[in-house]
Amino acid sequence: MVRVGSSRVESAAGTSPRLPTTRVIHVGTVRLGGRHPLALIAGPCVIESRAGCLALAARLARLARDEGIPFIFKASYDKANRTALHAFRGPGLSRGLDILREVKERYGLPILTDVHSEAEVPLAAQVADVLQLPAFLCRQTDLVLALGASGRVVNIKKGQFLAPWDVRHVIAKLESTGNRNIIVTERGASFGYNNLVADLRSLPILRAFGYPVIFDATHSVQLPGGAGDRSGGDGRWAPHLARAAAAAGCDGVFVETHVRPAQARSDAANALPFAALRPLWRQLRAIDRIVRCGTSRSLGSSGIASVRVLR
Repeated sequence: MVRVGSSRVESAAGTSPRLPTTRVIHVGTVRLGGRHPLALIAGPCVIESRAGCLALAARLARLARDEGIPFIFKASYDKANRTALHAFRGPGLSRGLDILREVKERYGLPILTDVHSEAEVPLAAQVADVLQLPAFLCRQTDLVLALGASGRVVNIKKGQFLAPWDVRHVIAKLESTGNRNIIVTERGASFGYNNLVADLRSLPILRAFGYPVIFDATHSVQLPGGAGDRSGGDGRWAPHLARAAAAAGCDGVFVETHVRPAQARSDAANALPFAALRPLWRQLRAIDRIVRCGTSRSLGSSGIASVRVLR
């Protein structure tokens, strides 16, 4: 056991170079946790248009097929937690779910989307394979219980205001519904005003609860409200943090991506250019193989030393 803050948390790292096992969560054909390889969750922050969403999904599906990536498509039909009233929120529940259903049927991709109220849960559960509990709402008990009762996989976004060991209370709420299909995502912690910091110690701490842990590389470099009437960010740091998280033994990496990030209508400052995904993924896969196997002998020509660092 290791003592963390005022709580005692089972060490996820221990003294062994090998990762401990966790519950394996099934999301379509993707397996998260246990000894399964690193997965990728990626897509636009918010659905901007049907055509744009389908075009990006097609690119991501092709990338996942070419690289053998365990992949889950992520997009929001509504971004309710915006800084300003006039900020773009997306197409809304009904239209947004129709678009996500089309992505799922056309490209065979499992879908992750976030929900903001209990009323949305049964409708979103008809389309999405993973229902995401937004970070700002992770302590909303009624919403947590509704998500658990849906029977879908639930992705807990750890609130920026929560210590990692306090996520056990959110997990307990979900488990009270009988739902053990849970994943937990680290997305940074508040660091003064308009800033976040990623404490990678949280990854083994969260993994000690027995569920797969995802690292959100692009939201972790967000500057909440840092651009006046919207959130800012610095996407240059996302690849560095993603590599560090893979080395810490996370089960998946979450990135928001866009063909032209500067033109994105949400999180433009921290979204990763789609063109950067393939070389970054190859690095993450190489790191993950070392961490999960405890050796680099099986890396062959994709070994980490042969991959140029993204800048």
